[in-house]
Amino acid sequence: MASHSLGLSLYEAARQKGVPFTLENEPLDKFVQVNGLNLHYLEWGNPSDPTILMLHGNSQQAHSWDFVSLPLSEHYHVIALDQRGHGDSDWAPAGDYSLEAQQEDIDGFVRAVLPQRFHLIGHSMGGRNSYVWASRHQDTLHSLVIVDTGPESAARGRNRIQRFKELPDELDSFEEFASRVEEYTGRSREQTLGSLKYSIRQRADGKWTWKYDKIMRTPGQRSPTPTSDQLWDSVAKIDCPTLVVRGSESDIFTEETMGKMQSVIPQCTTVTVDRAGHLVAGDNPADFLVAVRELLAGVG
Repeated sequence: MASHSLGLSLYEAARQKGVPFTLENEPLDKFVQVNGLNLHYLEWGNPSDPTILMLHGNSQQAHSWDFVSLPLSEHYHVIALDQRGHGDSDWAPAGDYSLEAQQEDIDGFVRAVLPQRFHLIGHSMGGRNSYVWASRHQDTLHSLVIVDTGPESAARGRNRIQRFKELPDELDSFEEFASRVEEYTGRSREQTLGSLKYSIRQRADGKWTWKYDKIMRTPGQRSPTPTSDQLWDSVAKIDCPTLVVRGSESDIFTEETMGKMQSVIPQCTTVTVDRAGHLVAGDNPADFLVAVRELLAGVG
C-alpha cells in the first residue's frame, strides 16, 4: 500500500485531537468559475443551515479546516474555499496574488455561491483577506473570526515561515515530504500522513511537489502587500461581532497586536488558545472550537 494512503482517517484523527462530533459527515467537492479561474471548494452540511465561509492561510488549502468543518457541519452549512493558486483551484495565469485580486475572488465567489448574510472565518492570509473584505461589505456578515493574524506581524515568525517555503520543493517521495511537515508542525506521523495528500501532488516524472503556485515561494516574486496603516484602517471599519484568536505559542501574531485590534474593532472579543502555534485550528482544534462556538451562539 502506498504511504500516502496510510495514516489516520479524518474521523480517527479528529477523535485523537479531542474534536467533539457525532456525525461522520463528508464534504462535497465543488468548483465554480470566478474571474476566469476555476475555484475549488468543499461544501459541508445542510444548505438550509446558517452558512460559514472559511478561508485558509498561505500555502494551505480548504482541507486545513477539516477538524473544524466536521463538527460545525452538524449545525452549519460550511464552505471552505481553495483560494487562487492553492489546493485544487487554478493558479493565477499572470502570477497575481495581490490583496486586490483575492478580494475580487471573494466578491465573485460570494455572489455565485453564498447567501446574502453569512459567518466568515479566516486564518493568516485568509484572515487578512477576511477582515479586509469585512471592512468593505458593511451589514453583510453575521460574525467574523480572525485567526492568528493582524495588521502587524512579528519578523521572527515571518522569517521562519519563509525559510520553510523556500526549502527544496521537488522531492523523490511522499515520505520525504511527510518527514518535513512532521518536523515543521510537531504533529505525529500518522496525523501527517492522513492530511498531507491534500497539500502535495505527484508529477508526471514521479517527483512530489507542493500543490500551491511555485511563484509564492520564489524569492523576489511575491505580490505587493498593503501597508500596516492601510490594514489598520480596514480593521477599524469592521461592523460585525468579531473574535480574534491567537495561538499561545505563535511567533507571528503578538499579544500587543491582538490587544490593539480589540480596542479598534467595536464589537470584538479575543482569546488565546493554549497548546497552539500559528496553525491554531490544526494544533488545538478542540479549544479553538469552544471559542468559535461561543461567538456563533452569541450572534444566533
